Amino acid sequence: MKITFIIIAFLFVAFIVGFFILGFISKSGEPSGLIEGRLAKCPNKPNCVCSEYTEDANHYIEPISIAQDITFDALPILKNIIRELGGNIQTESDHYLAATFTSAIFGFVDDLEISIDATQKIVHIRSASRVGNGDGGVNKKRTELLKERYNKNISEARH
Repeated sequence: MKITFIIIAFLFVAFIVGFFILGFISKSGEPSGLIEGRLAKCPNKPNCVCSEYTEDANHYIEPISIAQDITFDALPILKNIIRELGGNIQTESDHYLAATFTSAIFGFVDDLEISIDATQKIVHIRSASRVGNGDGGVNKKRTELLKERYNKNISEARH
């Protein structure tokens, strides 16, 4: 009985240490960036969502539509929302933004990238974990919250 307890305790500690190691490893990565003007495709893992590839049903999310009557730049609004959600802006240009989010306990880093297509009036979003396989739906929830808050800001700005 005592040996069983020791083995279980050792496995538990090894499991927790493994998560801290993965969290540390995730800090060394970088956002994928634009590839030929588009956000990177999601890898074959459930920890990524992207709005640029409609043919990838497992990872596809709807982009943000910029209303035709909007005369101001969407990027500052999106930056503020990302900061409110706890993100840190890493890279920014006129039509692209990359931010990171870090989980509280193990320090896992997720990348959130935004690409604005002004001609189509669309904001494409990609959110992915740097390490591991699953994310408990965190990246999808984050993008949905970003879209929800963006639409709320636009609605309030119109009134």
